Amino acid sequence: MRRGAFPSRLFNISLKTVGIILVAIFFIVPIIRLVMMSFTTEEGFSLQYYQEILQDQRTWQVLKNTLIIVTGSTIIAFILGTFFAWIVAYTDIRMKRLIQLFVFLPFVIPSYITSLAWVQFFGPGGLMERMVAFLSLPSLSWDLYSMSGIIFVMGISHFPLVYLFSIHVFRKIPREIELAAQISGSTRWNTFKKIILPMALPGIVGGSFIAFLGSLDNFGIPAFLGTPADIPVLSTYIYQQVIGFGTSAFNHAAVLSMILGGVAVTGLFVQWLLLRKSKQVETTKLDYTPRYTLGKKRIVVESMMWLFFAVTSIFPLISMAMLSFLRAYGLDFLPENFSLKNYQYILTSNSTIDAIFTSMKLASVTAVIGIIAGTIFAYLRIRKTNTTIKVMETAITVPYALPGMVLALAMIFAWMEPIKGWNPGIYGSAIILYIAYITRFLILQIRSGVTAFQQIDIQIEEAARVSGTNGIGKWKKILIPLITPGILGGALLVFLSALSELTVSSLLYASTSETIGVSILSFQQSGYSLYATAFSSIIVALIMLGYLVLFAVQRFWSRKVDKSK
Repeated sequence: MRRGAFPSRLFNISLKTVGIILVAIFFIVPIIRLVMMSFTTEEGFSLQYYQEILQDQRTWQVLKNTLIIVTGSTIIAFILGTFFAWIVAYTDIRMKRLIQLFVFLPFVIPSYITSLAWVQFFGPGGLMERMVAFLSLPSLSWDLYSMSGIIFVMGISHFPLVYLFSIHVFRKIPREIELAAQISGSTRWNTFKKIILPMALPGIVGGSFIAFLGSLDNFGIPAFLGTPADIPVLSTYIYQQVIGFGTSAFNHAAVLSMILGGVAVTGLFVQWLLLRKSKQVETTKLDYTPRYTLGKKRIVVESMMWLFFAVTSIFPLISMAMLSFLRAYGLDFLPENFSLKNYQYILTSNSTIDAIFTSMKLASVTAVIGIIAGTIFAYLRIRKTNTTIKVMETAITVPYALPGMVLALAMIFAWMEPIKGWNPGIYGSAIILYIAYITRFLILQIRSGVTAFQQIDIQIEEAARVSGTNGIGKWKKILIPLITPGILGGALLVFLSALSELTVSSLLYASTSETIGVSILSFQQSGYSLYATAFSSIIVALIMLGYLVLFAVQRFWSRKVDKSK
């Protein structure tokens, strides 16, 4: 054995062992504890809590509400996502980059803020009512605090996921297949129905399933729109069970979490049934050239698309921003009724300042740890992958795939008493939020890192090794400059996701660790809508600013790397 080989091998084994232990403690044990809690009573193992939950008629009503809302919103996401993906991929509409930006806007803005914006837009005295009155049109009345309101807002929030998964699949389909079908006499509709749609099915179904999971996980929209109308879904019902502090509240919540997980697994099975006979498009070449010329219809299609964006994204956010400046709710939009007092309260109140700083610290620490741990793991995943690494990646993915309420409960059961008889004081403190955030969002950074490393030819590293540049030198001079744009993109996604997080925080926060999302929810539920809109407007501005900064940094870095070549 050559000199230095044994210490190096020992170091690698030690590093792998530590990694496995950490993944087991933070990603696997909480889920196991959650499952055990649903079966544990004072007498030991029992199905008592399952019997109590399943015999309660309220449970079946909640499950029915959940299935109706999730199914309805997924159908809306499927239709809109597929339509926009096909239009952008295949037609000659203009300003595709700007259109794509507006497609992603509902996904970028936190869903609870989207709900608030829609309520302010469609509500009594809202911008929609005023616009209709100004134009002397018939009054439009739609109560968003209803099943239809929840379904629609949730569908609008999640259709970008279907678009994201579908657009590249459409572009990969060889145009020669379409031309051959048309030469054979097939109409465009038959070509789409019998050729294009089946070939694009993996992407469409994959995106629809992610939208399904997103709807199942969503807490903000049902909390803002469903709670006032007494329309509970599984996520809000679990929250109500936990904050009820009954003798068996946690056990009942654990059972409901298992039911929620069961619905998610059922969705996964349905996805498998739909895709088992479909084939992935083999080519990896993306065709960006338009395949259909709309001609005179183009102006009509573009007008309809921009009207859709105006109604679903632009006007609700403008309405929310305008209302945030009113002195009191219900006043007319006149200069004398505008004031900065709502913003003054948000930016000077101790509670809101603490919430901002808490969320900023949580998001910053999560992003920094994500950059370090996620980048290292992504490198190992690409360059030194093995079965252990793949199993660890699966374990890290589970907390993000699980509904947020389920993860929050798993965190409570894991850290309330990690070892029987020992309470380290983590539950009820800010520490459990740090653990939960890192556990939930680490996979986002890993995915970004994997994509960044996949774009680097391994021959570059081999050339560096031959020339004597290895270890820290290789990272400093070669890898870091090349992966920085991708890593920063992942870090920003982690930061903004953590900054506006609500679902996990709603169960884990304490009086000293209230987050932005929890604070906005508290304002809305307490009747302080103008404070909620002002706070939400600040968060939207921060999110937009973050993406602009990322865009500027990535462009600067790309130019710097290009000049250094």
